[in-house]
Amino acid sequence: MLVDGQPRRSLWPTAALDALQVIDQRQLPHRVSIERLDSVEAVVVAIRDMWVRGAPLIGATAAYGLALQARADAADAALQAAAQRLGAARPTAVNLAWALQRMLRRLLPLERGERAQAAWQEASAIADEDVATNLAIGGHGLALLTELASRRSGPVQVLTHCNAGWLATVDWGTALAPVYRAKAAGLDIHVWVDETRPRNQGASLTAWELGQQRVPHTLVADNAGGHLMQRGLVDVVIVGCDRVSASGDVCNKIGTYLKALAARDNGLPFYVAMPLSTLDLSLHDGLRQIPIEERSARELTHIRGLGRSGEWVEVQLAPDGCAAANPAFDVTPASLVSALITERGVVPARAEALRSLAKQGG
Repeated sequence: MLVDGQPRRSLWPTAALDALQVIDQRQLPHRVSIERLDSVEAVVVAIRDMWVRGAPLIGATAAYGLALQARADAADAALQAAAQRLGAARPTAVNLAWALQRMLRRLLPLERGERAQAAWQEASAIADEDVATNLAIGGHGLALLTELASRRSGPVQVLTHCNAGWLATVDWGTALAPVYRAKAAGLDIHVWVDETRPRNQGASLTAWELGQQRVPHTLVADNAGGHLMQRGLVDVVIVGCDRVSASGDVCNKIGTYLKALAARDNGLPFYVAMPLSTLDLSLHDGLRQIPIEERSARELTHIRGLGRSGEWVEVQLAPDGCAAANPAFDVTPASLVSALITERGVVPARAEALRSLAKQGG
């Protein structure tokens, strides 16, 4: 994707393979700040404190974190301890554990002296595969948007929640990949961008991305989605996901469930862009089994933005001493999901379809 007209990924290794460079997403949309991560602990901080976020990007970042560990000390115990620290940084997104397990399966059978080079190669393969996966998701989603466009005049109106664009992945994004493919294909399209409180990742990240790609978009308050649907101003809802259960339940940013309910009530399709790395076949009841991260209450009671003089400022929204609960995700039951858009095609959110899809990948 583009930043100031120049192609950019959300992360990349240094030429010397001694560090990982990432876009610090806490600084967006006001500054594009590149951070250098040169140790496992630096990667843990970047994941935990959301310099990087989004399930696919977290997985790729963690993979490079293990590559950094292999460069410093490639012993079995060191690699396994690093994987444990990285895996504990964020509990909900399954891509984190998936990427770490894949790295360990690749590295542990090798001789110790072979592991550093193999680790960088495997981490880079994970990153490159993520780009290809999202490009394919974009193609399958484009077919859905093209079909919608054939049945209406004017732009196809897409509503999305949180940020599932290229900043949440290595490139292209998941839920926004169909939008970017549609823009490239010349399809008339407009995106309603939920602000996505409490971290405002729609307002700060999705709106910034779409602006960089020159995709028409409008920022709305989270609670406006149902109203827009009732007024016929939305044709389709497309969101990403952090984990999908074997039965098709979808865990995504808090507030996604409410959008699915509103879409069902208004007879609108509710699609979830799902890389297969996000599918967790070990879980059958998403509502009861997916761990929901509880983040700091301060994200809710305070808000951060750019002040008049260009400095970052934080202001308090709630009364002193006000208790606040801040679950970061919710679970949308499979029954509310119209279909899952995967790199292998569009499939129903049903157990048999997901089992069949998983078997295709071996």
